[in-house]
Amino acid sequence: MRHPEVQECVIIGSGPAGLTAAIYTARAGLTPIVIGGVEFGGQLMTTTLVENYPGFPNGIQGPELVQSFIQQAEKYGAKMQYQNATRVDFSQLPYKVFTDQTSYLTGSVIIAVGSKPRRLGLPAEEQLWGKGVTACATCDGALYRDQVVAVIGGGDSAMEEALFLTRFASKVYIIHRRDQFRASKIMQDKVFAHPKIEVVWNSVVDDIKGEKFVEALVLSNTQSKAKTELLVAGIFLAIGHIPMTNPFVDQVDLDQQGYVKVSGEVHTSQSGVFAAGDVADPTYQQVVTAAGMGCKAAIECEKYLSHAK
Repeated sequence: MRHPEVQECVIIGSGPAGLTAAIYTARAGLTPIVIGGVEFGGQLMTTTLVENYPGFPNGIQGPELVQSFIQQAEKYGAKMQYQNATRVDFSQLPYKVFTDQTSYLTGSVIIAVGSKPRRLGLPAEEQLWGKGVTACATCDGALYRDQVVAVIGGGDSAMEEALFLTRFASKVYIIHRRDQFRASKIMQDKVFAHPKIEVVWNSVVDDIKGEKFVEALVLSNTQSKAKTELLVAGIFLAIGHIPMTNPFVDQVDLDQQGYVKVSGEVHTSQSGVFAAGDVADPTYQQVVTAAGMGCKAAIECEKYLSHAK
C-alpha cells in the first residue's frame, strides 16, 4: 500500500461536522482530504425534509444540503475521497489513516464519523426509513401534526422524544418491552401525567405495515405472545445510538458507550487529533450542533498546525 505525501489535515467523515470542518480548513489553506465513505453525507442522506437548519425557511432535503456542503468545501480546495476509513495509527507523527483503497500520512486528523441509530432489525424498517420511521423527534416531529405516533424505548431519551412529540401529535404511544421504565423518576412522572401519552407495556414491534408510508405497527406482547395492531403515522426509535468509532479503538480515549472523549469541546486524548459531531456528542445530535463542532474542530486544528510549524 503506497503512502502519498504528508497531508496537513485529514478529515474522516462527511456529515455536517466533517464537511463544515472541510470548509473551514480549506479556507485556511490546509487543503484537507475528506475521507467520507463510499456514501457521503451520513444520516442526512437518509433524511427527507430538514426544517430546523438555519437559512432555509421552507426547509431543505437532506441530500440537497449535503451536496451544498460538498460544493462549498470543494470550492475552497477540499478534496473528497469516496473511500471507507478502516483503521488509523496515531502512535507517532505523521499519523497514518488507512482506507479500503489506499493510505494517507497527515499532520492532523479530525474525526467526524458520526453515529447511527440503533434499529429494530425489521425488513420494513429499512424500506420505510424516512417515510414514517425515524430516530429524531426534534428533526421530524413537526411533520406529524395532529397525527398518532409511537416512540420505542424506555430510557430518558424515549421520555424526552415522547414529550416533545406531544407539541404536534394528537396522541403519542410509548412502546416498551418491559413493565417499567429505566428512565429517571422525574421524566417518568412527566410522561405519566401527560394526557396525550399512553404507555404500551410488555410489548415489542414485530412488523411495520405500510406501502409508501408507515400505517401501522404489529405488536407482540412479551408475556402472553398475543399480537395486536396499532395504527400510527410515525414511529420514533429511542433505543440508543451507536458511534462509528471502531477504527479508533486504542487510538483515542472512548467512553463506555464508545463515543470519543473530548476536552475543550473538540480535543481528543491524542495531540493533533480532534473530534466533532455526533461521534463525540451523545446529547444533542443535531445538524446545526454537528456543524458548529466541525467549525470548532477546524479552528483548533489550524491553531495546532500553526504552532507545530
